[in-house]
Amino acid sequence: MAWTYLFLAGLLEVVWALSMKRTHGFTKLGPSLFTIGFMALSFYLLALAMRTLPVGTAYAVWTGIGAAGTVLFGMVYFNEPRDAGRLFCVGLIIAGVLGLRFFEKTPV
Repeated sequence: MAWTYLFLAGLLEVVWALSMKRTHGFTKLGPSLFTIGFMALSFYLLALAMRTLPVGTAYAVWTGIGAAGTVLFGMVYFNEPRDAGRLFCVGLIIAGVLGLRFFEKTPV
Protein backbone atom coordinates (compact mmCIF):
# COMPACT_ATOMS: atom_id res chain seq x y z
CA MET A 1 0.00 0.00 0.00
CA ALA A 2 2.93 2.35 0.66
CA TRP A 3 3.89 2.40 -3.02
CA THR A 4 0.30 3.23 -3.97
CA TYR A 5 0.28 6.15 -1.53
CA LEU A 6 3.63 7.29 -2.89
CA PHE A 7 2.52 7.10 -6.52
CA LEU A 8 -0.65 9.08 -5.76
CA ALA A 9 1.36 11.62 -3.76
CA GLY A 10 3.63 12.10 -6.77
CA LEU A 11 0.68 12.59 -9.11
CA LEU A 12 -0.79 15.15 -6.74
CA GLU A 13 2.55 16.93 -6.70
CA VAL A 14 2.20 17.35 -10.46
CA VAL A 15 -1.30 18.80 -9.93
CA TRP A 16 -0.23 21.35 -7.36
CA ALA A 17 2.95 22.30 -9.18
CA LEU A 18 1.02 23.01 -12.37
CA SER A 19 -1.79 24.79 -10.54
CA MET A 20 0.72 27.03 -8.77
CA LYS A 21 1.28 28.82 -12.07
CA ARG A 22 -2.37 29.93 -11.95
CA THR A 23 -1.98 31.47 -8.47
CA HIS A 24 0.11 34.35 -9.87
CA GLY A 25 2.39 34.30 -6.83
CA PHE A 26 -0.46 33.31 -4.51
CA THR A 27 -2.31 36.56 -5.28
CA LYS A 28 -5.44 34.80 -6.64
CA LEU A 29 -7.50 33.23 -3.86
CA GLY A 30 -9.27 30.38 -5.71
CA PRO A 31 -6.21 28.92 -7.45
CA SER A 32 -4.16 29.46 -4.28
CA LEU A 33 -6.60 27.47 -2.13
CA PHE A 34 -6.72 24.72 -4.77
CA THR A 35 -2.93 24.55 -4.85
CA ILE A 36 -2.55 24.54 -1.06
CA GLY A 37 -5.21 21.81 -0.73
CA PHE A 38 -3.44 19.55 -3.20
CA MET A 39 -0.09 20.30 -1.54
CA ALA A 40 -1.49 19.18 1.80
CA LEU A 41 -2.97 16.00 0.35
CA SER A 42 0.26 15.20 -1.48
CA PHE A 43 2.31 15.67 1.70
CA TYR A 44 -0.16 13.56 3.69
CA LEU A 45 0.10 10.65 1.25
CA LEU A 46 3.90 11.01 1.24
CA ALA A 47 3.87 10.80 5.04
CA LEU A 48 1.74 7.64 4.89
CA ALA A 49 4.19 6.07 2.45
CA MET A 50 7.10 6.97 4.73
CA ARG A 51 5.63 4.83 7.49
CA THR A 52 6.96 1.83 5.58
CA LEU A 53 9.41 3.06 2.94
CA PRO A 54 12.83 4.55 3.67
CA VAL A 55 12.76 8.35 3.70
CA GLY A 56 15.39 8.65 0.96
CA THR A 57 13.55 6.32 -1.39
CA ALA A 58 10.14 7.86 -0.72
CA TYR A 59 11.33 11.43 -1.13
CA ALA A 60 13.34 10.71 -4.28
CA VAL A 61 10.45 8.87 -5.92
CA TRP A 62 7.96 11.58 -4.91
CA THR A 63 10.08 14.38 -6.30
CA GLY A 64 10.95 12.31 -9.38
CA ILE A 65 7.31 11.68 -10.25
CA GLY A 66 6.54 15.33 -9.58
CA ALA A 67 9.46 16.66 -11.62
CA ALA A 68 9.00 14.37 -14.62
CA GLY A 69 5.23 14.78 -14.65
CA THR A 70 5.41 18.54 -14.33
CA VAL A 71 7.92 18.84 -17.17
CA LEU A 72 5.86 16.59 -19.45
CA PHE A 73 2.57 18.35 -18.71
CA GLY A 74 4.31 21.72 -19.08
CA MET A 75 5.38 20.67 -22.55
CA VAL A 76 1.81 19.73 -23.46
CA TYR A 77 -0.25 22.42 -21.73
CA PHE A 78 2.14 25.39 -21.51
CA ASN A 79 3.93 24.78 -24.81
CA GLU A 80 7.30 24.52 -23.08
CA PRO A 81 10.31 23.36 -25.13
CA ARG A 82 10.27 19.72 -26.27
CA ASP A 83 13.85 19.25 -27.40
CA ALA A 84 15.63 15.90 -27.29
CA GLY A 85 17.92 16.90 -24.42
CA ARG A 86 15.01 17.73 -22.12
CA LEU A 87 13.19 14.53 -23.04
CA PHE A 88 16.35 12.50 -22.43
CA CYS A 89 16.74 14.04 -18.98
CA VAL A 90 13.10 13.31 -18.11
CA GLY A 91 13.75 9.73 -19.21
CA LEU A 92 16.67 9.57 -16.77
CA ILE A 93 14.42 10.77 -13.95
CA ILE A 94 11.82 8.13 -14.80
CA ALA A 95 14.54 5.46 -14.99
CA GLY A 96 15.74 6.51 -11.54
CA VAL A 97 12.25 6.30 -10.07
CA LEU A 98 11.70 2.85 -11.58
CA GLY A 99 15.13 1.74 -10.38
CA LEU A 100 14.37 2.80 -6.82
CA ARG A 101 11.11 0.88 -6.97
CA PHE A 102 12.70 -2.21 -8.51
CA PHE A 103 15.56 -2.39 -6.01
CA GLU A 104 13.46 -1.61 -2.92
CA LYS A 105 13.73 -4.31 -0.25
CA THR A 106 10.63 -3.25 1.72
CA PRO A 107 7.64 -5.61 1.29
CA VAL A 108 4.96 -4.24 -1.03
